[in-house]
Amino acid sequence: MKKQSAPSEQPTTTAFSRRIPLLFIISVLIGLIVYLQWPEDVVEKTDFKRVVAVKMIPVVSSEFIETVEGVGTARANEQVDITSKYSDVVDGVYFDDGQKVEAGAILVKLNNREALAKVSELTANLLESEAHLKRLTELLASRATSKSIVEQQDAKTKAIEAQLMSANAKLNDLTIQAPFSGVLGFREVSKGSYIDAGDVITRLDDLSYIKVDFHLPERLLTKINVGQRVSAVNTAYRDKTFTGKITAIDSRIDSSTRSIKVRAIINNDKLKLRPGMLLSISVLLQSENILKLSEGSIIPIENTHYVFVIKDNKAVRKSIEIGRRQPGFVEVLSGLVEGEKVVVEGALKLRDGTAVSIIDDSEKEELAIDESEANDNGSSN
Repeated sequence: MKKQSAPSEQPTTTAFSRRIPLLFIISVLIGLIVYLQWPEDVVEKTDFKRVVAVKMIPVVSSEFIETVEGVGTARANEQVDITSKYSDVVDGVYFDDGQKVEAGAILVKLNNREALAKVSELTANLLESEAHLKRLTELLASRATSKSIVEQQDAKTKAIEAQLMSANAKLNDLTIQAPFSGVLGFREVSKGSYIDAGDVITRLDDLSYIKVDFHLPERLLTKINVGQRVSAVNTAYRDKTFTGKITAIDSRIDSSTRSIKVRAIINNDKLKLRPGMLLSISVLLQSENILKLSEGSIIPIENTHYVFVIKDNKAVRKSIEIGRRQPGFVEVLSGLVEGEKVVVEGALKLRDGTAVSIIDDSEKEELAIDESEANDNGSSN
């Protein structure tokens, strides 16, 4: 009987063994389905519960000022080297170094005794000639002399008169005067010294206005005009800005640098600027009101720019078009309106539909204070 029972148990064991692979496959399929479905449910629940704290700022309308920079050297409005037309001895000096003078002020007198004598001689000769001409004219009226003699005397009188004018001009040139109001330079002569014609006596500068020439790229030719406002700064006055305007634009473009020469004049009534100073010039090209937004609120993705706005306490991504830039700000051309608020802090943590809580600066300060107090208590413990 033992030999007959062994064969009956073998079919049962074989059937169970055949079901094991099928059960394994079914288990794997169930685990795969759970694996594929479970993470999505977890993410959805996590996203639903996640709240991101953000800070908002409004889109504002403000003035946008477009400028261009240039560099130039200051020159006096009028400048001249005071010289003498004649060689002679200096008879008197009537100015000090750096003195302010008015137009016509006497600066130097040269020895004029010879010129005075010449003027006196010619004045006497002219009086005598005019008297003789008068007598001849009376005689001509009574036919006691000829017309030709009268004409000769008239010509002689005019020649003496011309010589007297020349002598007076030389006498006046020996007294050297300021041609315009301004500030004198150093005195280069002394009383009693001999100077040659053309020697520099001093320099005179009209510093009430400062001229400055600078170059701008040719592409700006259509954007610059006479009368346009400019501002200038110099390293000697770090906190001072001088204002002026464009007075002339060169008629030619420099073919080597492709730039155009521009001249501006700057008010210098306090005489702070001096000729020869290096000035950094800023030209105001245009000024207009634009919609402006902080750069920190913009998220660039490829060639598109986005911002996040909040609706019903949820983040909504909006596409906007931007224009010109300023340090820290950009121009908004479309996509937003003035006063609309966008996320400026926390935007990188957001996506469409993310729940948010809006905080302002006062709340941030309170949080920072609470955190610092907690840190202080923890360190004391």
